[in-house]
Amino acid sequence: MARKCEICGKGVISGVQYSHSHRQSKRNWAPNVKKVRAIVAGTPKTLTVCTRCLRSGKVQRAI
Repeated sequence: MARKCEICGKGVISGVQYSHSHRQSKRNWAPNVKKVRAIVAGTPKTLTVCTRCLRSGKVQRAI
């Protein structure tokens, strides 16, 4: 499953993680995405959507 929201485009970002002793290591932060069935153009379709889009109501769930 690709870690990318199909609604807003939010994806994985990379950066540097600091420890308490200020050592650095590279790491990735992935968005919280779920596979949901949503109504797209009147028909149900499986989408990968972040929880922020689900919570804000940008996606109409298919039951």
